[in-house]
Amino acid sequence: MKTRALITGMTGMVGSHLADFLLENTNWDIHGLQRWRSPLDNIMHLMDRINKKDRVFVHYGDLNDQSSLIHVLEEVKPDYIFHLAAQSYPLTSFTAPIDTLNTNILGTCRLLESVHLLNQNPIIHVCASSEVFGRVPKEKVPINEECSFQPASPYAISKVGTDLVGRYYAEAYDMTVMTTRMFTHTGPRRGDVFHESTFAKQIAMIEAGLREPVVKVGNLNSLRTYADVRDAVRAYYMLVTFNPIKGEYYNIGGTYTCTVGDTLKTLLSFSTEKNIKYVVDPERLRPIDADLQIPDCTKFTQHTGWKPEIPYEKTMLDLLNYWRDKIKTSGSYIDR
Repeated sequence: MKTRALITGMTGMVGSHLADFLLENTNWDIHGLQRWRSPLDNIMHLMDRINKKDRVFVHYGDLNDQSSLIHVLEEVKPDYIFHLAAQSYPLTSFTAPIDTLNTNILGTCRLLESVHLLNQNPIIHVCASSEVFGRVPKEKVPINEECSFQPASPYAISKVGTDLVGRYYAEAYDMTVMTTRMFTHTGPRRGDVFHESTFAKQIAMIEAGLREPVVKVGNLNSLRTYADVRDAVRAYYMLVTFNPIKGEYYNIGGTYTCTVGDTLKTLLSFSTEKNIKYVVDPERLRPIDADLQIPDCTKFTQHTGWKPEIPYEKTMLDLLNYWRDKIKTSGSYIDR
């Protein structure tokens, strides 16, 4: 029987790129968990294979409905689970904290409890976030795995819970669960609610003549270390296939660090429009911001040999070209 991987959140940016990576680099069958209302844009290129049941399969389910998770797990019987699904936007979590906490903490618990109740034994990756570290003092930068949690948003709090739930099931039930705290990762298919992607989208709309040459921004002073999503999913594959250790937790991230403002300048440098200005939009500012997101990934790189390969400039140009193509083919977009 072929190896089977289950990806929760396969319709998201990371999940769709992970499906692409596994299709190209393994002979596994790829099963994706999808809510009935999830947009399919990120997996449209896989539709022919999905329709033909050619190594890619979609299953309807929801982290907030445990019966649906049990049904999918019984059907798929996965060898690997990549738990990527989440309410993943920090700013939204300030206005929807209950949904964020329910989906991310209890949703993770429902998934792992379902695996436990069914007595299945897959290798499981639980995706937390670098946001768990929050506002880190300068003396603790770069951030290693033992840095204390100081979450600065309901989203970050939810990911602390996600991280701890994953480690709990590994310890309590001897399940092969590992958690990751991935730092900023981006590229094609990145949602337009994240800073670098909304910059790229707005620039593409300006180039297409759909808005005035002004980019709305939030906090430009926050430091970020960027990785390409395609490097990130390769790391996730290596996590579960290179001597997986029950209960371990890893920081993963890129090596290019700059301010959010520098990222805007990079994207503007790629634009065909040379007179674009920017203005701070108060609605894009978080009540509290995690502003020193610089990782120490020594533990993961020593364990797996992984390192980022895609240059920052290529990541940003590919992101801008992704939005140029979408604006060209899809017309109007909400102004955000």
